[in-house]
Amino acid sequence: MESKAKKGMSISVKSFITAIIIIFVLMIVTYVLTFIIPGGQYVRTDDGSGNLIITMDSEFHYVDGGIPFWKWILSPFLVLGAPGSALIIAVIAFLLVIGGIFECLSRCNLMQYMLDKIAWKYGAKRYTFLFVITFFFMAMGALIGSFEECIPLVPIVVVLAVSMGWDKLTGLGMSLLAVGCGFASGVCNPFTVGVAQGLAGLPMFSGIWLRALSFVLIFLLLWLFIRLHAKKVEKPISSEITDNFRPDTKLDKGLKVFAIIIAIGLATVLSSSFITFLQDFTLYIVALMFLVAGIAAPLAAGMKGKELLKAFGKGLIGFLPVVLMILMASSIKYTLDTANVLDTVLHSAVAQAATMPRWTVILFIYAIVLVMNFFIGSGSAKAFMLIPLIVPMAQIFGIPAQLCIVAFAFGDGFSNVLYPTNAALLVALGLTDESYGEWFKWSIKFQLLNLVLTSGLLLLGLAVGYGA
Repeated sequence: MESKAKKGMSISVKSFITAIIIIFVLMIVTYVLTFIIPGGQYVRTDDGSGNLIITMDSEFHYVDGGIPFWKWILSPFLVLGAPGSALIIAVIAFLLVIGGIFECLSRCNLMQYMLDKIAWKYGAKRYTFLFVITFFFMAMGALIGSFEECIPLVPIVVVLAVSMGWDKLTGLGMSLLAVGCGFASGVCNPFTVGVAQGLAGLPMFSGIWLRALSFVLIFLLLWLFIRLHAKKVEKPISSEITDNFRPDTKLDKGLKVFAIIIAIGLATVLSSSFITFLQDFTLYIVALMFLVAGIAAPLAAGMKGKELLKAFGKGLIGFLPVVLMILMASSIKYTLDTANVLDTVLHSAVAQAATMPRWTVILFIYAIVLVMNFFIGSGSAKAFMLIPLIVPMAQIFGIPAQLCIVAFAFGDGFSNVLYPTNAALLVALGLTDESYGEWFKWSIKFQLLNLVLTSGLLLLGLAVGYGA
């Protein structure tokens, strides 16, 4: 992993091929489903803000389904012209910028120097460090709804974990799994809880106590899970770091510049929890933060402008495979949308709920969101599709809207770091040269434990009348 830091961040060939095969198989399965599931549509109404939503009394009717073969084949490119493509394009541009910046940081040796210095300084307190880093990433997801924005930090934490005597899975747990758990706990997540509460007619971020309790319990479960794994795989910290590390004045200057700019950027992103107009720009703020830091820090460390430009170009080219991965993953929802299949699946699920006992309905809503998240990665997009339908349905059974919001946040968030249809997950794994199979085999243990915990929290909320 040390050589990875020196070379910069790029998708490994093995990880790229594995990811492409997985996504292509899912694309084929999705195409086959369009022949099996009939087309259907709900009648959508404008909510006054330009968003088309489904209401409880919306009429559902069957329509012609299916998608032409040529559209399915070209779907990874046609998705760029579909509704919501602006976000896809923004994520692609963001990751290309990150690729260029990491190459610059690596070329001037700042990346490796930073990792060695942290390991040298905090090696004796590495489990305290594990606790703090895990909490930081979980808080980023819970308080400001960060997920894609944290992907650039994942490779750094993974390399750092290895340098501290652990393995790549430990680093991925501290960063990727933690931010996913925070996003799902939804304490003040504007993209799931904020949007969903607005659609349900609830004050934004109201009913916070159950989500805060969820955050604490999920964090403790995650921290214990990662710590037990870290204890199992731990090795002594390399003596090359502890004995041979020597401070470098130029690199320290570059590191200081990098840390100051990143701190300003993160503070701006964190302020979006109360400066609400910033919430639409967090991805752009993080991209600008890394761009400025990635240019200023190498220059401060003594890198020449011409060399920096050349390194940036090389890093950007190294991230081009990411573009294909994102487009292919995004094409799955495009295929189902074009074939008019998604509404049919949703209609069948809602009809099924009518036959269930009251206490199981909230768990069934959790399951509906988990299933829909496989196809629709965007939390806000799912909120506009599901909340106006599942909240009135739940209220028929006497289940408060507030508890529905928690079930929605749980169903949306945790599976972001499990489903291979989530492009950000595949990018993070590719950057750290970790196979999806190994990640699934390791993280599914936590996911199952967490499913039991979060289901229990939903039943607790129902029992105590949360949100009633």
